[in-house]
Amino acid sequence: MTEVFLRRLTPSLMPFVRRQHDFRIVSIHRPIDELLDLLRDLRPGGLITEWLPEVTEALLKLDLPTVIADTDFTYPGVVSLDVNDWAVGAAAAEAFQQAGFRSFACLGNGTPYSGQRIDGFLQAVDSPVSVHSETAFRDARYSEHFAAPSAALCAWLKSLPKPVGIFAVHDPLGRFLCSTCQQLGIAVPEQVAVIGANNDDLVCGLSYPMLSSVAIPWDAIGALVGEAMQGLLVGRCPPAEPILVPPGGVIMRHSANYLAVDDPQLRRAMSYLSDRLQDPISIGRMCDELRVARRSLERAFKEFYRCTPWEMLCRMRVARVKQLLAQTNHPIARIAELCGFNDAERMAVVFKRLTGEAPSRFRRAGRRSMPGEY
Repeated sequence: MTEVFLRRLTPSLMPFVRRQHDFRIVSIHRPIDELLDLLRDLRPGGLITEWLPEVTEALLKLDLPTVIADTDFTYPGVVSLDVNDWAVGAAAAEAFQQAGFRSFACLGNGTPYSGQRIDGFLQAVDSPVSVHSETAFRDARYSEHFAAPSAALCAWLKSLPKPVGIFAVHDPLGRFLCSTCQQLGIAVPEQVAVIGANNDDLVCGLSYPMLSSVAIPWDAIGALVGEAMQGLLVGRCPPAEPILVPPGGVIMRHSANYLAVDDPQLRRAMSYLSDRLQDPISIGRMCDELRVARRSLERAFKEFYRCTPWEMLCRMRVARVKQLLAQTNHPIARIAELCGFNDAERMAVVFKRLTGEAPSRFRRAGRRSMPGEY
């Protein structure tokens, strides 16, 4: 594995060590012949790997019980497991639309997951989307973001109607995009709002401004990887289809937020709502405290966000519910409390109205066991 995947999956594999499984860590960044010889010498009982072009096919020739942790490509006798990349793109699109954006773009990198995430984004919006693919990262490691932007990328960014929400298909690309905008004198998030994907704390936290990102439930994926390998070792047949885990929602940071609007009345109202998601909120009381006319505020919300202030509050709370369902083991009642709902039943009603499914089903979809015997 690469260092990045090791960092993501290791916490969830630790329980399997206590079941007397011994994990040997082998870096995938070495000549393929050397890698194959090393694995033959180690004689492992099974192999957990990520998908890399050409390397994966060579590893499969070792004929070991194998789990591929980041692909929806299927191979005979192998468990393929990945985040639902179409849903990742859709989550970014939903966040931009909720924030009131009407102009959208996607920045890809030419990989298979890039195309899937962009397709998911395109399917989730009913407006034209400008798409650009940047190849400067072809030979870069995951955390590297300091490649020089191409002339084509700079021209593309300058040509986009502003303000625009741009979805970058993974975090280093999002960080690179923020840096490129800074070089070009394009303000982030006022002119260009950026959402990445993977929610890598290291990359997002080192980005300026800090990068918003679609969260990937690495703990759930890691647990499924461990269960998959355990199943293979006892002779269970792998599922015929890849296992796809839904993302955990968008973590909003400075690169894309609800406050990047010209209307000071809307900025104050959105700041008020976002700061009080956990508290009981009355729209009438908010208007009184902000000293704005309710009818005027509702008209501004409908014009910019295409919803009422109350509906916006519900959307923001449901987005937070999604994050907690995917990333914590909190009981449903506790999540309802943390997100400002009076009780779990009320939360379930609002959640189902906005997402089409119950909170419990959303959580199970993210943490489900594999089909069949798994």
